Amino acid sequence: MHSLRFNIVAAVALLAACGHWQSLSAQGKQSIDAQSQKQIEAQAQAGGTSTAPEKSDPVLHVCADPSSLPQSNDRGEGYENKIAAALARDLGKKVEYTFFPQRMGFVRMTLRARNESTLKFKCDLIIGVPKGYDLTATTQPYMRSTYAMVFTDKRPEFKTFKGPEDLLALPPEKLQRLRIGIFGRSPAADWLLQNNLIERAEMYASQSGDPKETPNTIVDRDLSSGKIDLAIVWGPVAGQLVGQHSTWTSLAFKPDPKIKFDYEISMGLRQGEKEWQDTLDQWIGGHHEQIKTILVGYHIPLLDLSAPAPGA
Repeated sequence: MHSLRFNIVAAVALLAACGHWQSLSAQGKQSIDAQSQKQIEAQAQAGGTSTAPEKSDPVLHVCADPSSLPQSNDRGEGYENKIAAALARDLGKKVEYTFFPQRMGFVRMTLRARNESTLKFKCDLIIGVPKGYDLTATTQPYMRSTYAMVFTDKRPEFKTFKGPEDLLALPPEKLQRLRIGIFGRSPAADWLLQNNLIERAEMYASQSGDPKETPNTIVDRDLSSGKIDLAIVWGPVAGQLVGQHSTWTSLAFKPDPKIKFDYEISMGLRQGEKEWQDTLDQWIGGHHEQIKTILVGYHIPLLDLSAPAPGA
């Protein structure tokens, strides 16, 4: 979270439908940011100064969005906040955040930005980026999730559904009356196209002008009001919605060889910081169960990180 096809495809829109990730994928198209990273590394090498965080620093400096639940917020309520807190505790540090809306310019304004007075980088770690994201180095993945269908208890015919594919078994006259909320350039759009249902889509933009308007708030509002009958969203967003509404249901899409529904999420850091990356990889590798417990607490549909992708 975007056809999550972040280009890491040409959408993620990462997450093409996790509004949260679409912004990151769009950002990946900015060659100016890539050039900025090269300049940062060249300047550090010329000055004999490492860009990596100092071991002696008592603070874990994290880059995050102040208003993007379920991932993060400025009150520490997101799962990325909880993971950051667990990491900091094990490293013997305290967490401090550099907040910026996670959309165009996020990496440039956080991970690559320096404090004007100290000239040190404002933060050293993004807790969640797609594996292989091209604007940062990435750790081993700590989460693999998938898109999911979310609906309320208002439609009795949905109550027997065991998976998203059951929607297709509805009588044509009922299917053609549905309104299905999706985010543009996402796996959800591909799935509706594949099943001749794209005309039933209520299409949402990957970003709004308001940084506090998230996929979660949009879908919550429209599902609650009955403007849409169901939505197809990135797994963490689905988890947040069913966590807020005890009578709502989330059904995860299985890995599909034709449509990419599932994505791996890693931590992001600056290129060239090998020791810092090793530290993060070692922590993730030794704390998969602890991380999983955090994610399960947010009702996130999780897939096995060790399982091969369909068709692999």
